[in-house]
Amino acid sequence: MSNFIHLPHELESIIGAEKIDFSVFSKRKKPLKDSLGLVIFGIFWTAFTSIFVIAFFGPLLKGEEVSFSANGEMVTANMDNLEPMLVPALIIGFFVLVGIALLIGGLFSFLQKGGYFAGTANRLLHHRKGNISIYDWEQFTGNMKMNVQKGNITLELRSGKTVGKGSGRFVHDTVYISGAPNVLDIEKICRKRIKENDPTPAKT
Repeated sequence: MSNFIHLPHELESIIGAEKIDFSVFSKRKKPLKDSLGLVIFGIFWTAFTSIFVIAFFGPLLKGEEVSFSANGEMVTANMDNLEPMLVPALIIGFFVLVGIALLIGGLFSFLQKGGYFAGTANRLLHHRKGNISIYDWEQFTGNMKMNVQKGNITLELRSGKTVGKGSGRFVHDTVYISGAPNVLDIEKICRKRIKENDPTPAKT
């Protein structure tokens, strides 16, 4: 299987006369586990908030009253007096919408393609839906993760962000390529180019 495919015209124009080391189309934008995790969390969140929907609005649909404490006072709502339910409805509705958004986002990410990638001696270029990202090889740390059977490779960038309070934990940004043929060859090329462009002075 070849590591070269026909690239979009805009990407070819940016590459110009540079020699292409490899060019592939990524089948997925995000790792499958990330999409699955988002779907599972969305389902859990929606199911959890649905408990409050049933608890507050279930009795009303049956024609019964709902009593709860608001500002230290007990209030009662029914189908003839829904005003006390306005604030709880807005709060619960917001959290339900968040869960639905997470679920839809996770399902949508299953279908998102990763776009085109091309590697040259100096940089890695990514084209997706008309947008082009360019990474100089020196922006990568050299750390990579691979799934040879699925043709997936994740390249770690030097950039990232600190998560958590206090000193926190630094999480690197990554570039993800999915479903690449001969992913071992691509890994070797990437590792070679990153080493060639490593901005860290060699130790003597």
